[in-house]
Amino acid sequence: MRRLPLLLTAAALLVLAIWYFAADGRPGSYDPVRDYQDRSEELLTQFILAEDSSTIELPAGHFLLDKSLSLDGRTAVTIRGQGIDQTVLSFQGQTEGAEGLRISNSRDIVLEDFTVEDAAGDNIKVMDTDGITFRRVKVAWTGAIDDENGAYGFYPVLCTNVLIEDCVAMGASDAGVYVGQSQDVVVRGNEVYQNVAGIESENSSRVQIYDNHCYDNTGGILVFNLPGLTRYGNGVEVFNNKVIDNNRRNFGVKGSIVSTIPAGTGMLVLATKDVAIHGNQLRDHGTLQVGIISYDLVDGMNGGEPATALPDDSGLRAVETNYRDIAAYDPYPANIRLYNNTYSNDRWLPKLGSDFGKLFLTKLGPNIPDVAYDGIWPADREAPQAAVCVEEDADILYVNLDAGNDFAGWTTTRPDASCRVK
Repeated sequence: MRRLPLLLTAAALLVLAIWYFAADGRPGSYDPVRDYQDRSEELLTQFILAEDSSTIELPAGHFLLDKSLSLDGRTAVTIRGQGIDQTVLSFQGQTEGAEGLRISNSRDIVLEDFTVEDAAGDNIKVMDTDGITFRRVKVAWTGAIDDENGAYGFYPVLCTNVLIEDCVAMGASDAGVYVGQSQDVVVRGNEVYQNVAGIESENSSRVQIYDNHCYDNTGGILVFNLPGLTRYGNGVEVFNNKVIDNNRRNFGVKGSIVSTIPAGTGMLVLATKDVAIHGNQLRDHGTLQVGIISYDLVDGMNGGEPATALPDDSGLRAVETNYRDIAAYDPYPANIRLYNNTYSNDRWLPKLGSDFGKLFLTKLGPNIPDVAYDGIWPADREAPQAAVCVEEDADILYVNLDAGNDFAGWTTTRPDASCRVK
């Protein structure tokens, strides 16, 4: 007679589990209606003949191109369409070049009011440019949302004075909005969804990320410092963003650093110094709302295996194992400050598709951390006064994993009040 309650309990748990995972169903494709025109030679000619201090006017319509559109060594050029929904540049079936738009070695370039779709690699890549503005531009991949999509939507790298505002990014198999090895960056007012990483600041300094809406990505906002690059970043401010329901299955290219991001991550800070996170709305993430981790943890998650070979010229970064041999690289985050953020979560069970979710379920039961810090710090180095400072008014769930000691010192006690943000 005692079997009935047990069977009922098991059945209830099964129903709840089916409901929980079914509720995570996400749109699997993006299929806008397009009526393509062939004006590729005309558009290519406009880019080739563009002079300094000129404007390239893109007409209204949907245009199919098989070659990259490029600018190199130009100053004060504006590329202007007739609106996000009015001018669409599609690179379906691209046969030459990896990017849709490629801009290099330039100064004071403005891109505004058009859409770029379906580049073989990155939709818009900008390199070695001082002064690049993206305004009211959309980047997307049509069809299935999977690892066949290009890596980056917006991809300024080795740039200074970068502004990305009022743009839309979706479908990237790495990051929708990416800023790499750049300085003096503003990312504001953008809508970013259905990417692996929504917004990523990588090895960049003096960065402000604010007033963005990041949802339905694998991870909402990432602030990373990775080894082996020409520049290392610090001084990143992430504020007044809506980071909501980023629980999409990770469809990153296997072996890439973002392929390790657990679905259900709101924000993640990796090995970066001097990061302020404040005034953000963080809601409904199935693994954690904010994570602060060292590169030691990333290496451990990868099992210490050698870096995976990734496609040539993809721009993707693999997990490195020799990072301790790079003198200029510090794998540990420090002076990470969180204050005046709001946290809420309608999810009551951690996502079990990652080791993090399983760990949290084991340690915390049906509770999802608002802030999780891996707690890894080298024993031979004096700990900073505030490696992680959590000065939140709300009664949040904070976890220090003490991952470097096999979680022996796991604690939910917040850091000492001496780290209080003034």
